[in-house]
Formats: sequence, structure tokens, C-alpha cells
Amino acid sequence: MRQRRQIAAYGRSVDDAGRVLLARGAASGPYPGRWGLPGAVVRHAEHPADTVVREFTARAGLDVTVAGVRAAVADVTVHRAGATGVSVHTDRLVFDVTVRGDRPRPRAGGDVNGLTWCTPEQAVGLPLLPFTADLLGLPATRPDVAPPGAPPAGRADPTDPPADRADTTGPPVGSADGTVPPAGSTDATYLGGGSAEATEPPVGSAGAAAPAGGSADRRQRFAAYGLVIAPDERLLLTRIAPGYPGAGKWHLPGGGTDHGEQPVDGLLRELVEESGQVGRADRLLLVDNLHNPAAIGPEGRPLDWHGVRVIYRVLVDEPGEPVVTEQPGGSTAAAAWFAFSQLSGLDLTDVAILATGSTVG
Repeated sequence: MRQRRQIAAYGRSVDDAGRVLLARGAASGPYPGRWGLPGAVVRHAEHPADTVVREFTARAGLDVTVAGVRAAVADVTVHRAGATGVSVHTDRLVFDVTVRGDRPRPRAGGDVNGLTWCTPEQAVGLPLLPFTADLLGLPATRPDVAPPGAPPAGRADPTDPPADRADTTGPPVGSADGTVPPAGSTDATYLGGGSAEATEPPVGSAGAAAPAGGSADRRQRFAAYGLVIAPDERLLLTRIAPGYPGAGKWHLPGGGTDHGEQPVDGLLRELVEESGQVGRADRLLLVDNLHNPAAIGPEGRPLDWHGVRVIYRVLVDEPGEPVVTEQPGGSTAAAAWFAFSQLSGLDLTDVAILATGSTVG
């Protein structure tokens, strides 16, 4: 089965009465009749926060201000096409947003057909997408019928991966096993999570087409990094190995997540591989966006590179001497603990500078 990846961004808007704005999937979307936070697939080079603003404007007619990031989760959807299929991994970022101005006005087109403000208690009776239910602290529903006024179930947008019929098994949000299919008839096997914008195909696969008229291949990568701190406030950094971009620089532990892997799980796995330390994620700090249209890949090929990076604060309760445990030839040459006062004398990567609030030199 082919594997593809995409990144999606959503907005969590709460009014003065404690109600959350939810959007209902249209018949032309991948999850018709299901309710979720307004959101969309992140376009190439687009900051996820800009995706949220675009979606609220285009689908709800609302101007919003994006505050901080609330959550980062991942899920997998299997799209069937006869005997073959495409396994689509989606990394979903949820931002807190403040609505400016008038009430929502749903607009025609796309994968939204209806908007509503409701309290978590009122949302209990709605067929919620599992990742939305999880964020609201509610159990994911599996209704046998759509709620009153819901559009009929329909075929997913043709720009989505091809499919023939629904498969009814899949894991719940953040898991690799379980059963949480979408409501109604759909072309996708739902393996936990929400609906990305059906009018945009998944991006970021190794077989993604190059931009029209250009020679560089487009690549989109999601990665999770940690501001890793010991009880005595020392900071753990890793040194990039020769032969890799940024060789010799000191970097945050972490890296790209695997297909089907949660951001936190990927970060803690990388922490062990790169330093031998066992940590726990304390909180999500920020989302960083990097676009380099003139990047050079490992084989010397030009790349139009788009990276979306989430940074967590990670605590190591019992720090030890750092030891690189990844396979030989990996991207990590060394790891070490540093006092924050030592950072100004280090050659740091951009993401390490961002996370530590340090300046080079």
C-alpha cells in the first residue's frame, strides 16, 4: 500500500457563553454529516496559522485572530481503490482563535455545509469527528443515522486519493488500532482524526509532482522537536553529523515523525535514539514554519522545501550522560547537556535559537 502524508490546521473558537464553533462536512467531502473544528489542509509553503485564517474566511465568512497552538495530533486514513489503496497520514494542528466581527455565514463550495455554536454538552448529541471529540473531552460517536438536516452521504472529492468503497475498521484518535469509521457512506477508511479539506489533495509524498514550470521537487515535512530540560535547568542539545544539512551545529533533539506516529511519540523516540535520555512531554510550546524554495536534497537535487515544526517542552527527571544510540551513519554526532549561560558560545540551528530565545554569538 502506498503511503502519503499531509498537514492540516484547525481553529478552536470559543464565544463568551463557552460555545465552540463547529462545521459540518458536506456531501461532497470525505466525511459527510460529521461535525468538526473548521480547518483545512496546509498548502505548500503556507504557515498553518494562515491556513486557519484562510479557512475561517472562506468557509465561515469570519475574520479571526490566531492565538497560540493548542494541540498536535496525527491519524491515518486508508483510501481504497480496488485491490490497492493509499494510506494517508495527517498531522493535525489545532490553534486557539478569536473571532472578530459578525456571526458565521457558511459559504457555498468546499467540504463545509453548516456551522453552529454549541457547548460541549450540546455537542454530545452530534456525530463528531474523533479528533474534535477528543479535544472537547467527549467520546467519539458512531451514529447509525445523520442528525436532522445533515446532508446525505456522498462520494469524496475526486482530488482525494481514489477509492471504491468504505472499509469499516480503523483506530481511534492517536492510536494504531481500534475501530472508528466515519458516519455514512464514504470512500475512506477512517483511522482516527478529522476531515482535511477535500478540495486539496494530500501533499508531501515522495512522489509529489514538481511545480509547473520549475525543476525543484516539492517536499513538505512535519517534525517534532523538544526543548529538553533537566531538573537543574540544564538544556540537552544534539550535534548534527557530517554530511547532513547544518553539520556541526547544535540542534534540538527530535526530527521527522514516522508514518502513523503521534508527534509526542516521535519526539520521545528520537530523544532516546539521539541521546539515550527518557523524557516526558510537559507542554506544546509553538509551531514554526520554514520554506526554502532553493534547498538542495541529500543527492544534490534541488528541492522546494516546506517544513512545519512543533516544539515541546520536555522534562528528563533522571538525566544521565548522553549517548547516541541511533544506527551508524545517522544525523546525530553527539549530545550534551548545557547551562543556558553557555548557549551564546554555541553554533545553534535556527530552531534551537527560536526555542531558546537565544541569539548567535
